[in-house]
Amino acid sequence: MASRSFILLVADRFDGDAAAPARLGLIVSRRVGGSVVRNRVKRRVREWFRTHQQNLPKGKDCVVVARPAAASATSAELARDLENVAARASAAR
Repeated sequence: MASRSFILLVADRFDGDAAAPARLGLIVSRRVGGSVVRNRVKRRVREWFRTHQQNLPKGKDCVVVARPAAASATSAELARDLENVAARASAAR
């Protein structure tokens, strides 16, 4: 699933533990910005994931790929994009 700022990929966990909580993987390339910007985007995504992990399906690996638009988005915009993408991914499963 894709949004303006992110692409979210969801897959079953490789270890097959269907009862385990969802895990997060991040891909933030240099196209997003310099190291300060990339680290800010990663911190914001990790915080969103920490607070919403219980709402995500168990036994899944979630990979978030940041797009260049994530660099200029506010925390609220990033959270809204992530919630929309996660909701669509949950509905598709």
